[in-house]
Amino acid sequence: MVYAYIRVSTEMQNFSSQEYEIRKYCSQRDIRIDKWITEARSGMLSYEKRTLGKVLRKMKKGDLLICSEISRLGRNMLMIMSILNYCSAKGIFIHTIKDNFDLSDNINSKIIAFAFALAAEIERNLISQRTKEALAARKASGKKLGRPPGTSKKKISIYKEKDKIKEMIERHESISSIARHYGIHRNTLRKYIEEIFE
Repeated sequence: MVYAYIRVSTEMQNFSSQEYEIRKYCSQRDIRIDKWITEARSGMLSYEKRTLGKVLRKMKKGDLLICSEISRLGRNMLMIMSILNYCSAKGIFIHTIKDNFDLSDNINSKIIAFAFALAAEIERNLISQRTKEALAARKASGKKLGRPPGTSKKKISIYKEKDKIKEMIERHESISSIARHYGIHRNTLRKYIEEIFE
C-alpha cells in the first residue's frame, strides 16, 4: 500500500501545498495513493503520540510512505533517525519529495540503521557514565546511597500496632504478608520489628 503523509504545525495552516506536491510527484511516477494521512500537530511531539505513529504501526513490509519533505516526519534529527530506523527494521519504504530522500531496500537504509544504532549506544553509554559520576559525587560528599529508609510516620504506625504484629508473627504469618498488610517493604518492617522488640 502507498500512504501519503501531510503534517502542518497548527490548524491555522492548510494542507494544500503539500498535497499538490505529493499529487504531482505521484502523477509523474504513475504512483497511486491508497491512503491519505493528515494531521495538525507539532513535529516536536513524539511520533508515537501522533497519527504518524499509528499509521507506521499498521504499515507492513513493502508499504510506501510519501511526504513532501523529511522535516514533516519530525523537527529534530534524533526523532527523524528513530522513525527511519523503525521503518528500515519493518521494511517500510519512505520517499520525500523536496529532499529527494529514498529509504528503501538499499545501502542508504542500512547506513541509516547502523548510524541510529551507533547513536543510541553512545547515548546509553553517556547516561551510564553520568549516573556513575553522580553516584560517586554523592558518595564523596558523605550522602548515603541506596533506598531511603522508611518515614518516621510509618514507624509510629507500626509501633502503635506492635501487639497486633506480634500476634501475627506468633501465628507464623510471613514478614512479606504482614508488610503488604501495612503497605511497607518487608525489609523496612523487619528493621522496625528488630528495633521495637529488642
